[in-house]
Amino acid sequence: MGWLDGKRALVVGAGSGIGRAVLDAFAGEGARVAALEVDSGKCERLAADLPGCPVNHGDATSLSQTEAALAAVREAYGGLDVLVNCVGIFDFYRGLDELDPAALDDAFDETFRVNVKSQLVSVKAALPDLRASQGSVVLTVSTSGFYPGRGGILYVASKFAVRGCVVSLAHELAPDVRVNGVAPGGTLGTELTGPRSLGLADRHLGDAPGRAEDLKSRTPLAVALTGEDHAGSYVFLASDRARGITGTIVHSDGGIGIR
Repeated sequence: MGWLDGKRALVVGAGSGIGRAVLDAFAGEGARVAALEVDSGKCERLAADLPGCPVNHGDATSLSQTEAALAAVREAYGGLDVLVNCVGIFDFYRGLDELDPAALDDAFDETFRVNVKSQLVSVKAALPDLRASQGSVVLTVSTSGFYPGRGGILYVASKFAVRGCVVSLAHELAPDVRVNGVAPGGTLGTELTGPRSLGLADRHLGDAPGRAEDLKSRTPLAVALTGEDHAGSYVFLASDRARGITGTIVHSDGGIGIR
């Protein structure tokens, strides 16, 4: 038996990286999975790789588009038990002093819209279904939501905000819905891109040369983790084995916090 047998799950940002790894891990653990993805090419790959999985092309920062994805999940599976959000963009370590004053407004709005608003929008859209099923939410935080230097000022601030969303939503939605988070550390194979407003939309964090050795050097466990390594934490938090856990963030980061 899988840890998620019979669970109906929507993974937001499922087209690549951690989101794709979570989608595959959930399916492997017996969940009936669905995806919401903004990139049409990634949607095509998902549909080809996972026949029968409802793949919805849409922007997770749009309530109407996210509600349309939930309607498709409801039509396919009759409801929803688990919502996972893996949406995010990275600012490639831009400090406040390095930000062009003319770009600050747009960069702030874009980073917080994608990294924070998408989390709230997805929960808002899924809430009626999750309340009906006494379901759960797993949001994606980051080591950057706990420690400085793990991104630039906008990324770090946005991930601290997601951390606050986990705690606040867990408090607000109990006892009907559990809300937890995973805080991944640096990840191999990520397709995390930057804000278009900073001219970074075509840059990928996973493209950095020597990334595996760099990640190993940062962690007490000397590991360079993949999306598949992080996915197990999402599986656990979504499962009934975690039925007494809410408002918690699992640190899948190689032990950075003990250094």
